[in-house]
Amino acid sequence: MFDDDELLPISALQHLLFCERQCALIHIERVWVENRLTAEGRIMHKKAHDGPDEARGGMRIARGLPLRCARLGLVGVADVVEFHPSTDVGKRRPFPVEYKRGKPKSHDADRVQLCAQALCLEEMFDVDISAGALFYGQTRRRRDVRFDEALRRLTEQTAARLHALIAAGVTPRALREPKCDNCSLLTVCLPDALAAKRAADAYFEGALARSLGEAGPGEQ
Repeated sequence: MFDDDELLPISALQHLLFCERQCALIHIERVWVENRLTAEGRIMHKKAHDGPDEARGGMRIARGLPLRCARLGLVGVADVVEFHPSTDVGKRRPFPVEYKRGKPKSHDADRVQLCAQALCLEEMFDVDISAGALFYGQTRRRRDVRFDEALRRLTEQTAARLHALIAAGVTPRALREPKCDNCSLLTVCLPDALAAKRAADAYFEGALARSLGEAGPGEQ
């Protein structure tokens, strides 16, 4: 169990799975730069959080619900949680819905973030949650997510990796990848400059090794 001062943001799980260096820049070095994509995402989350709670038939809808999980050391805010009727007396079945500005992704970052919300809700309300949904602004559709054992295990492993990264306090070196082009921290991270420096270092190290290899016996 983690103490309150050890809790880390659920959103950091997504940062970690997207790029460990981005995660460290944001959550260790406290660096943040906004671009069009992050601004659109922030506005979408704000609209979801600021809407009124409501009831529809037998379902209650909560917006901007604070989340906490002492077991995994996570804290955050859910965009929307639908509380569906349950067969358990006195309980409702939470169904988290996370809003994303873009479209479904090939990696698991969004699914892990949603699963982490479910694990928080399970601890908070002492219930089992089998599924939630991701709503993507570009497609204007929900995508249901099943919280199976594989996703739960990945989420717990990612939370552990996050705590290890933050505890180490070391920002990983930059690695230039195509996804860097859409990262708001591109001008801070400087993957091109650091990649060029590593290439130069490698060249001089190689030149030195070659010169030593060409030296005669007793000259090294």
